[in-house]
Amino acid sequence: MDDKRNNAVSAERAKALAAALSQIEKQFGKGSVMRYGDNQIEHDIQVCSTGSLGLDIALGVGGLPRGRVVEVYGPESSGKTTLTLQVIAEMQKL
Repeated sequence: MDDKRNNAVSAERAKALAAALSQIEKQFGKGSVMRYGDNQIEHDIQVCSTGSLGLDIALGVGGLPRGRVVEVYGPESSGKTTLTLQVIAEMQKL
């Protein structure tokens, strides 16, 4: 009985998420939300390198998308500020 209930809740959540993403894309345009692991990545996105080849590859588009909000988060002393300063330096090179 719990499996049916969990499946119903999962289906409702998936439906709500799809509706929210649809509304966001309608308001802000296609590609405004990038989901991690999504295979439908637009390859014509302008990016700025992070200065780290490994991170650029892991991001899937070759760097941070230009003209979009990017949130960097993590525990204290994990390198968030260093990464941000490196990206600023890369942007100044353009």
